Amino acid sequence: MNKVLVSLLLTLGITGLAHAAGDAAAGQGKVAVCGACHGADGNSAAPNFPKLAGQGERYLLKQLNDIKSGGRQVVEMTGLLDNLSEQDLVDIAAYFSSQQMSVGAADPKLVERGEALFRGGKLEEGMPACTGCHSPNGAGLDAAGFPQLGGQHASYVAKQLTAFREGERTNDGDNAIMRTIAAKLSNKDIEAVSSYVQGLH
Repeated sequence: MNKVLVSLLLTLGITGLAHAAGDAAAGQGKVAVCGACHGADGNSAAPNFPKLAGQGERYLLKQLNDIKSGGRQVVEMTGLLDNLSEQDLVDIAAYFSSQQMSVGAADPKLVERGEALFRGGKLEEGMPACTGCHSPNGAGLDAAGFPQLGGQHASYVAKQLTAFREGERTNDGDNAIMRTIAAKLSNKDIEAVSSYVQGLH
């Protein structure tokens, strides 16, 4: 399993990439607009907006840059990042990364199936376990830019998995890791694993 993860990281080019140091205190002063949807501390109250609190700085910065450049289409964020500098984005990422994500609850009826997918994947179909990139407790892997899933809103996770599966979200790199994985998930699989991660901590 470790060889698979190392190979995956090398394939993604996760070696030695660096960015300017983020200033979380400066970032706090730059997130007023973000707070309207994502919450002042990054814990959004609305389940259709992702929680940003506790996400890895590297992952957040990539998403901000992808959204700003148009590489990831998020209609609700159209134009919101246009006037922000790279340092602004780095500071915002540092601020949200320094916060702690709140945890929700999983639907008890979906826990068994969700946990089986998260921890075991669908090996017969070539789908690895989610734990390989997102860690057993859902904390993600910041050094590799893999996001924290534990505590994230189930409806948001389900929307993203569906978008990856349908090819509507493509900013998972040239290797299309999430698109390949999501292609093996049924609607019921997505519902179960999304619910499971909402309560994972």
